[in-house]
Formats: sequence, structure tokens, C-alpha cells
Amino acid sequence: MVIKIVEQINDDETLEAAWELYLGAFRELNTMAVQRHLMYRHEFDEVMSDQRVQKHLCVDDDGTLCGLSTYTNDLTAVPLIAPEYFERHWPEHYAANKIWYIGFVALHPQAQGRRMFRQMVEQLYIIAATQGGLVGIDICSYNDEVLNFSHIFRSMVERLMPNMRFQRIDQQSYWLYDFSDEPAA
Repeated sequence: MVIKIVEQINDDETLEAAWELYLGAFRELNTMAVQRHLMYRHEFDEVMSDQRVQKHLCVDDDGTLCGLSTYTNDLTAVPLIAPEYFERHWPEHYAANKIWYIGFVALHPQAQGRRMFRQMVEQLYIIAATQGGLVGIDICSYNDEVLNFSHIFRSMVERLMPNMRFQRIDQQSYWLYDFSDEPAA
């Protein structure tokens, strides 16, 4: 297994494999979270061609793409976040481009739980850690409460960098007002 970092995915075969991997990893999450966690195909293609966003490709020994993540320190390249928030709270880091954002980490279902997830995540955090930077990621309630993603990320990174500090920086909740005659679920 090898992890390659590329600026763009240009060839159609790799782009299609990346899309299928991404779709398989996130399709079901759209039924678990209110906010859409699955990009539309055109959005995905734009991210894959955006040179401001690193693509970390995990390729198995037989050449099969089995992991993909996106990572950038150009926060204007990340849809649905406000770079101004980071600029206000961490102005020195923001001015020095030392705030990275993980767009997603997708693994083939057969690769989940294997060492490649740990290696992919550790590689992302090491980039920021060696530069005294910050790393942001959004984790929906389902992935955090049911799958414990924030604790998993924290455990992996603390093993590498024991001086790392960890905090929730924001939280959004969604509410539903039900005016139907049906009993509450």
C-alpha cells in the first residue's frame, strides 16, 4: 500500500475510480445527517481538479484505489465553511496559511478498519503538526455519537503528537417543528 499526494486528478480512469470510492463511502451518510455530506458529481470533479486542494490517494498493492482524502490550507477552497471564522479566531495562523482543513476521508468498505485509515489520517495531521499549524474537520452527529470519529481521530493524533490540544470549535443543530396529526416518532 502506498499513499500518493497529487494536486489534480486528470485522467478519466482514476477520476471514475475516485468517484465510485467516494460515492460508496458517503452515499448512506446522506440518510443519517441533515446536511448533505455527499457532493454532487460536478462538485466532486471540481474538487478533484482544484490545485488548491491536495488529494491523498491510497493505492493497494495491486494498484487499486482504496482510499482518498482531501486536504488544503487554502480555506477559500472548502465549500460550506467560513474562512473569516478562522481568520477571526486564529489570525496569526490564518495569515501564515497554517490552518488546514480535511474535506473528507473515504475508504473502500473492505479497507475500513485497516491500517490505511490510520496512515492516511496521520499523514494529514503530520503536515500541519510539523509546521505548528491547526487542522479542522467537520464530523456529523451520527459519525461522532455512533462511530466515535472525534475520539478515533484524537487517539490517533495524540499517539503521534502528545502535546496536541483538541477542542470542538462549533456545533450546529437542526430542529423540526411538526404540525401533523401523527403521533411523535
